[in-house]
Amino acid sequence: MDRRESLKALLIGSVSTSLLVDSCKQPDKAAEKSLPSSSLDEKDRMEEEKLANKEIREKKFLTPSELKTLTLLGDIIIPKDALSGSASDAGVPAFLEFIVVDMPEYQTPLRGGIRWLHLECIKQYALDFNSCSDAQRIQLVDQIAYPNKAKPEMKQGVSFFSLVRNLTATGFYTSEMGVKDVGYMGNRPNLWNGVPDDVLKQYNLAYTEKELKECISYDLEKPKA
Repeated sequence: MDRRESLKALLIGSVSTSLLVDSCKQPDKAAEKSLPSSSLDEKDRMEEEKLANKEIREKKFLTPSELKTLTLLGDIIIPKDALSGSASDAGVPAFLEFIVVDMPEYQTPLRGGIRWLHLECIKQYALDFNSCSDAQRIQLVDQIAYPNKAKPEMKQGVSFFSLVRNLTATGFYTSEMGVKDVGYMGNRPNLWNGVPDDVLKQYNLAYTEKELKECISYDLEKPKA
């Protein structure tokens, strides 16, 4: 099954509601490389909320090396394809930085998992994850991406990868790019040509010539904007 399609299913059925709700605390400009200092999304927020978000955006928890690791891992989870960009293209690294500050309970699992990832790469390839080749990174990810197939000694890695996958999917599919990738169209007006002729005949009714001339008629095979 295609990885991107799998993640769409994950987002709909497996990511916890609390995570989705809490992750929406960030501004909706996740398609940008960094979170904006201000956003139109905050125009209706209370001043206390604006100040709290500003404080969170200004704080940093992840080191540049840790952020690079999560960026590389995120782009393995959601790579660029013909339809849309990768996780990093959608601003997922900035989303993760925001989340670990806003939700400190993710700090230890992510930092500990990154350390495990580097140590395992050093053990297998004599290089840390960031220094490994693309093929080596994929080879290691394959060892922790499938819980039912993973070896018992990979348990910590499996747990870490599952967390990063869920956070990455949440960050991507709540971004502008991710919403377009899903194909969500939003609220749009219906195109309606009135009551069908067979229904009108059933009740012995009909539109007048004046009504037919004045009303807009749509080609429903090819809807017009």
